[in-house]
Amino acid sequence: MIRFFGTQVKDVVIKPDAPSDLLLDKHADYIAAYGSKKDDYEYTLSEYLRVSGIYWGLTVMDLMGQLTRMNQQEISDFIKSCQHDCGGISASIGHDPHLLYTLSAIQILCLYDNVHILDVDKVVDPFHTLFGVAGLSLLGDEQIKDVNPVLCMPEDVLDRIGLHPDLLS
Repeated sequence: MIRFFGTQVKDVVIKPDAPSDLLLDKHADYIAAYGSKKDDYEYTLSEYLRVSGIYWGLTVMDLMGQLTRMNQQEISDFIKSCQHDCGGISASIGHDPHLLYTLSAIQILCLYDNVHILDVDKVVDPFHTLFGVAGLSLLGDEQIKDVNPVLCMPEDVLDRIGLHPDLLS
């Protein structure tokens, strides 16, 4: 429903004979079949969010008790192929690594108890740096070193790698 100035407007009319039960099997069939048609227009256009899409699909399949219908080996192999030398994971093969897709990939592999296929030591550092250290520093924890507010990274790390971004004054 959409509201205009406090008045509810129905944008869809549900007929009285429409199913009133949630058809989980139909939903599970659609999600299970989604990745099987790799040449579909919609599939190719969604490449830039592939890892996130896999996460969303697997999560709902798990909630419906249908996770076993998904090809664990194919998904795990795909996730592994998206990990870069820096440890980050990209949305798909040939894309740049990103924190969001790294998180989604870890969540996917946790569903399968399969995180060990990644180079975990490389993955942990960006998460620790970006969320743990930056968060504590910005909250004023005196034991944590100063953090660059633009890059959300400790200043000493930026000094060590020689990155000195110009901040707007």
